[in-house]
Amino acid sequence: MKKFNEQSSLNLFEKGLITENQFDEVKTYRSLNIFSLNAELKLFLYLSVLLFTSGIGILIYENIDSIGHIAILSLLLIVIAVCFFYCFKHSKGFQKEETTFEHPVLEYLVLAGNILTCIFIGYLQFQYKPFGEHYGLATLVPTIVSFFCAYYFDNRSVLTIAITGLAAYIGLSVTPQDLLRNNDFYASQNLSYSAVALGALLVLWVIYSRKIALKTHFGLIFLTFALHITSIASIANMTSNDIITWIPFTFILAGSTYYFYKASYDYEAMSLYVFMIIYGYIGANIFLFRIFENVDFSDIWEIFVFLLPAYFVGSIVIFIRLIKNFHKVISE
Repeated sequence: MKKFNEQSSLNLFEKGLITENQFDEVKTYRSLNIFSLNAELKLFLYLSVLLFTSGIGILIYENIDSIGHIAILSLLLIVIAVCFFYCFKHSKGFQKEETTFEHPVLEYLVLAGNILTCIFIGYLQFQYKPFGEHYGLATLVPTIVSFFCAYYFDNRSVLTIAITGLAAYIGLSVTPQDLLRNNDFYASQNLSYSAVALGALLVLWVIYSRKIALKTHFGLIFLTFALHITSIASIANMTSNDIITWIPFTFILAGSTYYFYKASYDYEAMSLYVFMIIYGYIGANIFLFRIFENVDFSDIWEIFVFLLPAYFVGSIVIFIRLIKNFHKVISE
């Protein structure tokens, strides 16, 4: 890594992008062998928030009979109020552009307060049913709170909670395991179209946000959710035996792949590009299978078996070349 950094600095100097004095200063700074613990400390802060909120949940579960519902809800409300009091007190207020807290700990207090708010509303609905039988409201309310906190405090972690809550409100589970295992896209066409509609809604919001310059750095998060939800819903329905089902979703996946191909270059996002290729590749193979599923390969099966390994090896080579080309383009 050290050799790579030195070579990078030398390349900048040779291209005339930095002066000789700047090149010498960079070399002197790197010779000090100073390294940053910022990422590690933030990781521990994030883990501490997760452990704290998990501990609250375990405490409630194991002592629910001895503590009492009112006491638990009161304790949660006090902790939430303390978290948000400090956050509002030290925040810069809502701003359309990207903002940060002066102290990074406050960012994780926002996350803790938001998670505890979701726990509070869920527990309140489970025990006392203030929303009656409208359980969707118990999901929608913390989702609205999460979106407000995400935009007011400029918090990406809270934004992911908000988008997850929005997906849950329309009946989707958006963890990777649940998307593949629990969402029965094949059995429910309404759920499939809801997933595609949600993906389109997220994309439209990104376009609108960029137009009015509202938290444009959130765009990658919205697009990541949109890519996964739309692509998985489309691929799941492309495996249907009903031609009326798999053909429309083939076009949806094709349109989605094209859009996210453009978006990955626009945002210079390797994650979008890689998953776009993977989903597009899976969809293309399913489409080819659909086209040739009624073809009799009994006379040419030997040629087919011979070409199959070459096909997969060629796919891997093309995939690697695409990634290298993308990295080269965004690095220029």
